[in-house]
Parts: sequence; structure tokens; C-alpha cells
Amino acid sequence: MRFQAGLLLNLLRVRQWPKNILVYAALIFTSNLFNTAYLLKVTIGFFLFSFAASSLYILNDILDYKQDRIHPEKKNRPIASGEINRDFALVLSAILMTVSLTGSYFLNFEFFITVASYIIITTLYSLRLKHVVILDIFAVSSGFVLRAISGAFIISVSISPWLIICVSLGALFMSLGKRRYELSLPDAAKHRRILDEYSIPLVDEMISMVTASTVISYSLYTFLSETASKHNYMMLTIPFVLYGIFRYLYLMHKKNLGGSPEMILLKDVPMIICVTLYLLTTIAIVYFLK
Repeated sequence: MRFQAGLLLNLLRVRQWPKNILVYAALIFTSNLFNTAYLLKVTIGFFLFSFAASSLYILNDILDYKQDRIHPEKKNRPIASGEINRDFALVLSAILMTVSLTGSYFLNFEFFITVASYIIITTLYSLRLKHVVILDIFAVSSGFVLRAISGAFIISVSISPWLIICVSLGALFMSLGKRRYELSLPDAAKHRRILDEYSIPLVDEMISMVTASTVISYSLYTFLSETASKHNYMMLTIPFVLYGIFRYLYLMHKKNLGGSPEMILLKDVPMIICVTLYLLTTIAIVYFLK
């Protein structure tokens, strides 16, 4: 086995770790971003959740290596391409999962339960749920919700229902976008059987419904949340959310980039600017307009 740092990072899918930034959501929206102790705990939680995610990415790649070999992009993954031995990958997955669960247990018991739940649901997804229409999308989306609520558990704050609603809908939006991208590939069902149960028109209808629900839910949050009870300045962030959704739809339909949400957030300059402005505006409102 040819060992390279880049190959290992690819195996761990470190490029997808930005998804785990959701653990910081509760820290930001509860005005605790500048609390050093909390920030350190959530940062540790970020890495522990990332280790759990990487262990499951590896497990999924081991289970799907045959299908990945006929996929135009996944065939280049370290296990599918044969660059990393499956036995080595399985041992590494077990180590990462053990570190994640052990560290989570000592950090916060509720956080440990959340990470364990994520591992169980994602494992069920890899083994069975990814072959069950609609439930496959819900299983993937649940991982984002667990990331968000885990951050609240780490710092022992109450979980806002608005956080759950908005994250759930946003996760469904991106999951459906990924399904749409997969349906556009040649011989799609050969590398993911469940795609036979979907069609682009069906997924487009689902995306339309989820998009509208996301915008409405977030808008209601800016007016009805605890922060909004003090003032309505959070409504100033609605244009950033609208632009971000419209930009994502544009990249999905015109550039066919829906297959890698993390790459859109890391490489698309307009999206990076939008997210940055949203975060800066939110921090200014939550921390300085009390």
C-alpha cells in the first residue's frame, strides 16, 4: 500500500469536515462565542464528531467499493481505486470511532448519546436505509440535525425548536440536491440502486417544497424567536439566506454542482462572501444589539 498524507486525508474525507461546523451554531446563537471555556469544549466536540464522521465514511466506502468503481467520480476514492487496503481502512475506522465515542463520553454525556445516535443511524443507512426510498434522504439529513443539537448539549443550553426546524429543512434541501445530481449521471442506478425509485421531476418538486418551507421557517424565526422578542433586527439576515438558496439552486441547475455541497461552500466565491456576511451580520445583531 502506497502511503501518502493526501491519500489518507482523502480516505478520511477531511474536505467534508466543514459540515461539522454546525456544532458551533448553539454557541453563536446563545451569545457564548467569546466564552473561551465553551469555545474550547465545542472545538473539541467538532473534532470528535469529525472523527466519528470519518470512521463512517470509511465504513461506507468499504461496503460500497464495488459500486464506487463504476461511478465516474467515486472510482477515484482510495478504497475503490485499490490505493488503500480494505483491512487497513477497517482498523482505522474502528480506531477513529473508539476515540470519538470515548472522548465524547468524557466531554459530555448527552453529547456522547448524540454522537452514538449519529453512528447508529449512519451505520443503518450504509447497511439498509440507503436502499429505502425517501427514508434514505431523511437518514442523511438527520446527521445535520444531530450535529447542530450536539453543540447545545456540549455547553448545556436549551435547544431552540427553530434550530431544529431550519437545520432539518436546510439539510433536506442539500440532500435532495445531491440526489438530483446523481440522477443526472449516466447509468445512475448502476452505482446507487435507490435512484430507480426517483426521477428528476419528482426530486425537483420536493426541492421546491423544501425551499419554500426553508425560507418561510427562517423568516418566522427572525420574527418569533427569543432574539426577535428583544428586537427584529435578525430579519436583516433574510436577504443573505435568500441569496444563498438561490445561488445554490443556480449552481445545482446550471452548473450541475449539487453533488458536492461542501465544495460549493468552500470554493464558490459568491457563496463564501454570502456566508461570511451572514455570519458577521448575525454576530453583530446577537452580540451588540441586545
